[in-house]
Amino acid sequence: MPVRLIHVGLGGWGGNWARSVLPTVGEVEVVAVVDPHGPTLDAVVADAGLDPSRAFPALSQAIGAVDADGVVITSPAVTHVPLALEALEAGLHVLVEKPLANSLAEAVTAADRAEELGLILQVSQNYRHYPAPKLVSRLVNDGAVGELSAINIDFRQWDNDEPAATHRHYAFPHPLIADMAIHHFDLLRMVTGREAVSVYAKTSSPTFSKYAQEASAAIVIELDGGLVVSYRGSWLSRGTPTPWAGEWRIEGESGEIFFTSRGGGEKEDASGDVVTLRTPGGRRARPLTLEESDVYDRAGVLREFARAILGGAAPQTTARDNIGSLAIMDAALRSAASGRAEPVVLHRPATKENRP
Repeated sequence: MPVRLIHVGLGGWGGNWARSVLPTVGEVEVVAVVDPHGPTLDAVVADAGLDPSRAFPALSQAIGAVDADGVVITSPAVTHVPLALEALEAGLHVLVEKPLANSLAEAVTAADRAEELGLILQVSQNYRHYPAPKLVSRLVNDGAVGELSAINIDFRQWDNDEPAATHRHYAFPHPLIADMAIHHFDLLRMVTGREAVSVYAKTSSPTFSKYAQEASAAIVIELDGGLVVSYRGSWLSRGTPTPWAGEWRIEGESGEIFFTSRGGGEKEDASGDVVTLRTPGGRRARPLTLEESDVYDRAGVLREFARAILGGAAPQTTARDNIGSLAIMDAALRSAASGRAEPVVLHRPATKENRP
């Protein structure tokens, strides 16, 4: 039996989920859709061929009307935790778009409640579901380049041509650090297996930028063990665009791993994934073979969610785990405001040993 899902939030990216992602994963069935905006709701129902009687303006109405196993939340970030808590209290598992929350305190509240209720609360960190970062994680874990000495990450895109009054992205709060770099922070934890210790972030906003807040930053991240990461990102770069996952150089005692990922354009496939390995004595970096899959990106996230509900392995990006990625984002934003390096604070659940 497929996992029965209520899908909440159908505008923009949520509408893309409804039309392009949910129909591709055979393990799930959408039994209701929810959006407070009538025309948006009607458009998705028509485009996806859904039953209009299963369309609702509020999650509470959908929960009361259909039998479901879980909820997929793709509404604006400010609504993520309130909707997730509503679904959890109704006994439903939850998959929520990133970021899980706008603050660490909110994220901890949601993670705690999911664990208290014994329910899955998973965050859609879709960049993990590509072959390049999966392979790099194994290479680093296996010591392919020995002790790591430095990591350099570059993200370059130009998104500054649309009318300022109508392009929603320009109004996003902290559009680089909070909306884009959270992907890279999460991949950093995935490929190294380490948590961050401190962050120093310097943001910039040139006069030609149409963004309401800074869209470029240079960030230094210290990981466990003293490994230093240099991150440069910009929505205002006229340089050669990188794939969405950025360009990574991981340097070690006995070589360098280069990788890039999620570069297949609008198609969520692995056509843009590349991993190369350079070792001493080699004249050039050697390209490595990547594993193929029938699903990538958000479809991979969704399948992982469904299989976890059906009794499979727990998702790799539970809310509890995702707090490590949010904590880097939080420290970067605090550093950009203070002008100082800021500690990364990981809020752990209370235990008998550390409970006040």
